[in-house]
Amino acid sequence: MQALVYEGPQQLRLRDLEKPRAGACEALVRVERVGICGSDLHAYHGHDDRRPAPLILGHEPAGTVVSGPDAGRRVAVNPLVTCGRCRSCLSGRQNLCPDREILSMPPREGAFAEYIAVPYTNLFTVPDTLGIAQAALAEPMAVAYHAVRLALAQIDSNLSTGTAFVIGGGAIGLGAALVLRARGLGRVVVLEANPLRREVLSAEPGLEVRSPDDAALPGAGGCDLVVDAVGAEATRRIASDKARAGGVIIHPGLQGGLEGLDIRRMTLQEITFIGCYTYTMVDFAETVEWLAAGRFGALAWIEERPLAEGATAFAEIVDGRCAAPKVILNPTGSSTR
Repeated sequence: MQALVYEGPQQLRLRDLEKPRAGACEALVRVERVGICGSDLHAYHGHDDRRPAPLILGHEPAGTVVSGPDAGRRVAVNPLVTCGRCRSCLSGRQNLCPDREILSMPPREGAFAEYIAVPYTNLFTVPDTLGIAQAALAEPMAVAYHAVRLALAQIDSNLSTGTAFVIGGGAIGLGAALVLRARGLGRVVVLEANPLRREVLSAEPGLEVRSPDDAALPGAGGCDLVVDAVGAEATRRIASDKARAGGVIIHPGLQGGLEGLDIRRMTLQEITFIGCYTYTMVDFAETVEWLAAGRFGALAWIEERPLAEGATAFAEIVDGRCAAPKVILNPTGSSTR
């Protein structure tokens, strides 16, 4: 099979590899679409010790089961593999399983490949009404769905008159904004620094898309909810400034660092801060339902490319030359094995 392999910082190469073999309780899935995530970019720069080279990256796949009794089933793949026995798993918070594994981290290779082997329990049926490229959005949209669900549980005001401020217009930030729109937030503002991406986001109805120097940005303490979909020191400072007294900051961003939060202000103003990671099985299932029902909107902001152009896509995203909030690679085609 063909696979796009991370071989070192900013080095991706298309290679011929053997197909993986499905283990007990696993299915072999032909990957038909797979998204490029921010964590893939982090690894691409050599900044993620959890993803050492050589490794197949990619954890946002959708495709078709080709082995076993479910052969022919179209699926979105939850890449988070958990034990099913620990306290977190048994309480429905599988994302906190201490033994969790994820596609694209050893010992599991990722999905920038023609085939992957995954547990049957991680497969979610894609309805015929949903395109396979849109199904590949299930993973990042589930992160956004989970984040908004946690945040809205803490909001103490009327959603229809509330203001949400989303930092970052990539797939997770945009996804959070789309969930907030669907949940009835009165005003949803997305902060995005890349002018190419702002142009794409501005076509999405019901969202305000602003640059960092826009005079129309909400003022200090002006937001009921802040979503930090970047997770850097600078964006945490913005989040601390924008949240109102009694407001909520949700933090799905993973860029890292220890600084940025104004802890004194958050204490004096009783601002709730919630760290959030991935999603539960229920979140993932409900996200697929939302995608199929069109609740995220038209999803016209994705860009598809062949797997063979993956290295070019990575470089363009890093250089800010890619306008799409989500680039999706297509591994389908002839195989040498």
